[in-house]
Amino acid sequence: MMRRIGPIMIIEGANNSKVPFSRSLYIDSKDKVLIDTGADPAELRALDEEYGVELVVNTHYHPDHTLHNHLFRDTEKWINPLEFETIQSIEGIAKGNGVYQEWGPEGVEALRKHMPKEWVQNLGEISGTYQYDVEYSFSGVKVNFLHTPGHTKGYTSPYFSELGVVYVGDFDMTSFGPWYFGTDGDIDEFIASSKVLIELDAETYITGHQKGVFGRQEFIEAMDKYIGIIDQRDELIEKYVRQGLNFEELTNIGIFYPKKMLDVLILKTWERSGIRKHLQRLGFSVHGSEIQLVNK
Repeated sequence: MMRRIGPIMIIEGANNSKVPFSRSLYIDSKDKVLIDTGADPAELRALDEEYGVELVVNTHYHPDHTLHNHLFRDTEKWINPLEFETIQSIEGIAKGNGVYQEWGPEGVEALRKHMPKEWVQNLGEISGTYQYDVEYSFSGVKVNFLHTPGHTKGYTSPYFSELGVVYVGDFDMTSFGPWYFGTDGDIDEFIASSKVLIELDAETYITGHQKGVFGRQEFIEAMDKYIGIIDQRDELIEKYVRQGLNFEELTNIGIFYPKKMLDVLILKTWERSGIRKHLQRLGFSVHGSEIQLVNK
């Protein structure tokens, strides 16, 4: 299913673009640019056959946004400059996601064994970068790849200033809440970037997952609730710490992901990494399994 906003075509992913899928944007111009490739593969193939794709731009390296890069084999592919280095090796990806930090070399090897070959291929085909905060013109369609870190260190929000449109992607307004659980994610940067987005001169905000397209006021209201989930997480984690739970006990409850899913390596990694971030934000430090109060 496609929706059009001027020269921008929105292509849905499966299951209403719920993770592990995402929306893609196509700039309908002579330059034939596709932003992110998490949409329905049949729709992407049909798009390529009818219109052609000459450039793929990835907002960041996560698999739900690079999912179908391999469908465009002879197409130039770009990513943001900060993550170009990350994607050069599985070790880099492991460090970006917290796998190395939580589990060491054994975790990296486990990730190597379980990492889908297509994702390795998708990232390996990226050969170039775009620059932040520089206005690109694709046959007259102007876009600025805003650096909006927090979800990842290099995260980008494509902003079509003349159209009043911004693709906010993983600032997705879902009930799950903000995702900053990789080592390259950051809570304070996420909050700062959310303010940048709502202060843009934009009337249309396109999310990457589920919720779809927001008008300006609707997006501002949704963002307030969305960012508020961070404080709710703080309160919950602090409550458990005050009850005397240690770090290992805390990471087995299921603060972010359902407890039954925490036997999946990458989800367990993100659970642990995310809790570490909140503990630090609350003024605690972690030593082994022990949680200590630092400055409160």
